[in-house]
Amino acid sequence: MLVHSRKGRWALWAVFAVLFLPVFALPLAVIVMASFAGHWSGAFPSAFTGEHYEAATRGESLDALTTSLLTALGASLGALAAGTWAALAASRLGKGGKRVLDALFMLPVAVPSVVVGLALLVAFSKPPVILNGTSTLVVLAHAVLVTAFAYQSVSAAVRRLDPAYEQAAASLGARPAYVLWRVKLPLLLPSLTAAAGLCFALSMGELSATVMLYPPDWTPLPVRIYAATDRGAAFTGAALAVVLMAATLLVLFAVSRVRTRASYR
Repeated sequence: MLVHSRKGRWALWAVFAVLFLPVFALPLAVIVMASFAGHWSGAFPSAFTGEHYEAATRGESLDALTTSLLTALGASLGALAAGTWAALAASRLGKGGKRVLDALFMLPVAVPSVVVGLALLVAFSKPPVILNGTSTLVVLAHAVLVTAFAYQSVSAAVRRLDPAYEQAAASLGARPAYVLWRVKLPLLLPSLTAAAGLCFALSMGELSATVMLYPPDWTPLPVRIYAATDRGAAFTGAALAVVLMAATLLVLFAVSRVRTRASYR
């Protein structure tokens, strides 16, 4: 903290608690309590049970979790590849070209995700490429929505790279491809893992575009959460939401460990 007095630090912690608890922590705590609730007629739930988690971790719900993980993994890898390639290419462009590339990659997040879903649905429902009703279209939609975050993250890291490393490798006779694979990408690895984690988390929670595109045999977990709450099964939906949060946090924790190790290489 930048506050040196004890009273100032206590005041800052108090403000943080007042702002953080109601806005961030309390809603998550309510979801966790609801996931164990059998009834909720007063200020607190009652008749605690684990039946909601039994339903949330087997059958169609488990399939939906697997679908979400596979979708997020595919979208993250695609977004990371496209975003990294574009970030490296943008570093070689002038200011005008970089601004155009920035605008193109930021366009999908500048409009509602449901618009992106509709655009992809219309674009790939007719020849020459028909993807409507396939899992590929869902993964593609997620990749389009999260690529901008990978591009921005890697672009910032590329700007921070010391050009002396690349110049030293080139002066020793290294070819551009060798410099890219053995110098640039290893230096960018912490930022690449951070971008992958961000893309994964965003993909795991994507709903608006997914609802428009998912086929019956490829139902991600957010869709099941929405369907459960829509039919009045709020406690089951809460258990599904906790499972979604836990799976996402576990993957992010693993990515964080990889990023930490990459930072000390």
